[in-house]
Formats: sequence, C-alpha cells, structure tokens
Amino acid sequence: MADIIQLLPDHVANQIAAGEVVQRPASVVKELLENAIDAGAVNIKLIIKDAGKTLIQVIDDGKGMSVTDARLSFERHATSKIRSADDLFRLHTKGFRGEALASIAAIAHVELKTKQENDEIGTRIVVEGSEVVSQDVVVTPKGTSISVKNLFFNIPARRNFLKSNPVETRHIIDEFYRVALAHPSICFSCFHNGSEQFNLPQSNYRQRIVNIFGSKANEKLVPVEEDTEVIKISGFVGKPEYAKKSRGEQFFFVNNRFIKSAYLNHAISSAFDGLLKEGAHASYFLNLTVNPETIDINIHPTKTEIKFDDEHTLYAILRASVKHSLGQFNIAPVLDFERDSNLDTPYNYKQKEEPSIAINTAYNPFKEEKNERNYSVSNNSKEQTANWEGLYVGLESKSTKSNSDFNELRFESLPETASVFNDAAVEEKQSTYQLHNKYVISTIKAGMLIINQKRAHQRVLYENFLQHITIKQGASQQLLFPLTLHFSPRELEIIQQLKDELEHTGFVLKLKDDEILEISGVPMEVPESEVSIILEQLINDVDNEVPDSHFSTTDLLAKSLAKSLSIKTGQSLTKIEQEHLVNSLFACKEPNVSPTNRVTFITMAVDELEKKFM
Repeated sequence: MADIIQLLPDHVANQIAAGEVVQRPASVVKELLENAIDAGAVNIKLIIKDAGKTLIQVIDDGKGMSVTDARLSFERHATSKIRSADDLFRLHTKGFRGEALASIAAIAHVELKTKQENDEIGTRIVVEGSEVVSQDVVVTPKGTSISVKNLFFNIPARRNFLKSNPVETRHIIDEFYRVALAHPSICFSCFHNGSEQFNLPQSNYRQRIVNIFGSKANEKLVPVEEDTEVIKISGFVGKPEYAKKSRGEQFFFVNNRFIKSAYLNHAISSAFDGLLKEGAHASYFLNLTVNPETIDINIHPTKTEIKFDDEHTLYAILRASVKHSLGQFNIAPVLDFERDSNLDTPYNYKQKEEPSIAINTAYNPFKEEKNERNYSVSNNSKEQTANWEGLYVGLESKSTKSNSDFNELRFESLPETASVFNDAAVEEKQSTYQLHNKYVISTIKAGMLIINQKRAHQRVLYENFLQHITIKQGASQQLLFPLTLHFSPRELEIIQQLKDELEHTGFVLKLKDDEILEISGVPMEVPESEVSIILEQLINDVDNEVPDSHFSTTDLLAKSLAKSLSIKTGQSLTKIEQEHLVNSLFACKEPNVSPTNRVTFITMAVDELEKKFM
C-alpha cells in the first residue's frame, strides 16, 4: 500500500497558521504594533484604510533589521526573542513564536522597508502569498515600515466572514488601546482613511488614560498601589458612581502584556461588592508585575490568556489591594479604631455662663372657662381687645342650641341604583391578574393566558420604535434644560454612526466637541433621568452584538431602546396597565416572541388544568 502521509507545502502550512494568528485585521495590527515595541521604538504610527481590509501600515523608529534578518523574518518559526525552550519561561518581549510575519505574508501583500541606524541604505522586500516577489535596496529612515495590503486576497471565504467596516474598525481601536495603555512612555498615533484618530504623546499612566478616554476620566480614577514579594500592582480603578453597563473599560496588564482573566476580574468585582448597582461593571486599569517564570504565556494563539502558578494568592492580594484603595480614598466605608481628635465635638464650655431666658410661667392669655365656649381676657388687656368682643356676640346662644341642631342633622345621598352591567360584564372587566409582579394572567375562552410582562412590553416597544425610525416621524419632547453628557471619543463615534436613527426615534442631539454630547429632546416614552443609561446600554449593545455587514442598525437600535425602556420584572401594574399591555401585545405583528426571539406568552387550556387535579 502506498504511503499517504506527506509534508505540507510551506505556503499551505503558513495559511493554516494564519488561521490561528490572523483572525481579522485587528490581529495584524496587534502583531505589528508588538513587533515595533520589541524593536525599541519611541514613536509608532498606525495607518489603516477601509478598516484594515485595504491597508494596514505600521511605521516605527526602532533599531531596524539587517538584510539577512529582513529576509529571515518571513520564514516560519524565525525569531530573535528565544534561543531555547527555557527562554519561554523568561519572556520579556511581546512576540516570540516567529509566526506573525510568515502568517500575514501568506494571506496578504506585504511590503517591508527597514534600516539600521549605522547603515547608509535600507532593505525593501515585497511578499505576496508567501512568495518573495522582490528584494532590493531603498532609501528609508531608521526603523521599520510594514504595509499589509489586500488582507485575505487569496482566501475569499475568510474575507467574506469579516464584519462591516465600523465593526472591524472598533476591533482595531481596541487593540490600539491595549498596546497604547501598556506603554505610556511611547508616542502613538493612529490614522484612518486619511484622518487622524489619535495622537498620544509620551506621558505617565494616568495621563495616557485621560488622553484615550477623555478628560472626564481623570475624576473617575482611584489609584491602586501594592508591592509584595509575589506581585506588584499599580494602576487605577474607577469610582463606583461611574460604573457602566459595559465592560469596555476593563484592562489587565501582566508584565506590560494585555490579558483576559475571568478569575482576576472576579477579584475586582468582589472588592466592589455592595458598591455597584445591579448590572453595572467597575472600570479598572491595572498593571501586574510578576516573575516571568511563574506564568505561562504560550497557552493561547493570541497570547491574551496566560496561566499563573498560584492564582489563589494573586486573587487575594488583588482583591485586598483594590478594597484598601477604595477605603483609603473614602470610596467605601472602613472601620477605623483610631479616634481623630480633630473630629470631636468641642464640649469645652463648662466654665462659661450659659445664656438664660426669663419666662413668666403664670401668664396665660387664653385662659379657658370650664362651662363656657367663649374666652375671657385679663383686666389689663381689655382696653386693647375691646374691638374684638363683637366677634363673640351670640356665641353663647348658639352653643346652647348646638345639641339640638346636631340631633336633626341630615345627609344628602344618591339613591341606590342597579348596576348597568351584568355580573358577567364585571368579571370580564377584571379578567387580568398579576402573578409575582412578573406574569400577567388573562382569561380566554379556551382557558388561561400567561404573559411575561417584560418580554411582552419589549415586543410592543420594539415594533413602535421600528415604525418610528422607518417612517422617520418619531415624537419628541423638548427638554427645558438640555442634557450634557460626557463620552469617550470611541463612544461618541458609535453615537455618531447611529445619529440619524436616533433622531428618527425622537432624540435631538448635537456633538459639541470631542467629548461632550448635548441632548435637547428625547422620545415621548423616555424619561429624562434614563437618557444616559439608555445611551450607555445602546453603546454596550453595539459593542457586544458585533453585527455583520448585512445587519440593520435600525433593528439594533430598536432592540436596545426596547430593552432599556421595557417594564422590568418585579414592577407592579394596575388593572388598566395590565389590560393595555395585553391589548397592545396582540396588536403587534409578531406577538408570540420578544425582539430576541424568546416566548412572550403561553396558554393553558381548561383540559390541562383538569388533568392537574386527577
């Protein structure tokens, strides 16, 4: 029998590796930015076009590469970061596998320009689909410039799975945030379709956070500092009152590398226990420094998940550090058994004479007689009150008749009449009931109807908002005083993309500058106090839904607004509200399911009820 196992060609192996390393344009951005940092760059520029589908270019002023290194960098498992297997446990650099450039070159057109500081001329290499097209000398400044064009040009199936440009751009910006936050000493700039998105100068960590998330972020930050033999913690957490419904501002960095860890995230949530509203998530920007030998970075293709030797100790230290910072800066209550004398009430007036007030206890201007209704005044005040005596003329005679008058008192009342409705009509009028403030029960001819009030109201609001956006006639109520809300540049970009649809629902908004949104009108169904919560929920939905290129932003907006404004579980409804909800639900086009395709009601026939009692 002939042999059937054979080695794959290099270009096929590279494409398979690219499936793990390069998932979308943001993956390319991450790899190229990390290579620039490993090269010792001080200034890094990121240029993208069409959300990275057409062009991704990273320019740095690092140490550059020689001619041989430039050519070897596109080979698989070629790296300058490690020499032996033991080096995997002493990593101080970003990239180390040597697959990034080889994988990127297998699925794109790549142009590399690089020059070392002491060289007079640099090297230019063009690679298309793992094939080196040309290599020649070029005049270029010190450092490296890599251009990745036409991503997934030879894998159309992967290209078709990419999301819309706004979604892919958000993923790229997320990666840009993560790298820029981890290295505040490096100057970063970002350009998209020719316009500058970010220009981050060299700064400290706090200033880098403010430059990315807006000046309003400065007052939200609470510093966290802890230095132990096991771990060193530095960074900031957000104050509880600024917590958001989204997890967009949660960053863990271990040895300057961004990671995701549900376990450590739980430590932060535990430290904020009792301080956050339900459904809110605390913000944090924390740098953890540990011994490289105590972590394993090489367990995930994207290197965003790592394994710690002693997670339980790190959990306890992290939780205690955050809790201590919240208490130290008077964010959370703490027990303090050391009394501060400056806060004591000054009871040192024992030797001073207390002020007194002279009172005539015998004086009573309203002395009341036991058997009379009128009042008498003292002799010394009769002359002053002589004019008032006329007011009491006839009181004595009236008081003597009061008993007889009350005996003959009668009340007017309407005659009792029979109800114009029969008993059946009365029962029909009260045919809805609320169960556990969660379900609305209504009687039907065949039996019983049980409605989930939250899902039903979401369906009603969803179709109403969808209709308003479609016909562009959403009713709006003008605010007496416009609302001024602060958002990060990234959040404002999302709102800007949905601005037309928001205005069709009834919002009247205007972007004042890079961080402020002014709202002068809201839809009729939206209370003024809920506006900021609704917009935060909308931004969170846009981030988490990650719609594809065929997804309707109108549908997403209607779903988000319906979810934010719907009746919540536990809310008590009056009889009129219950009946209105039932009637509105069955007036919808699709009353059976909620906007998220979950059942809104069930029916139970009389026969089913009878079987329960058998």
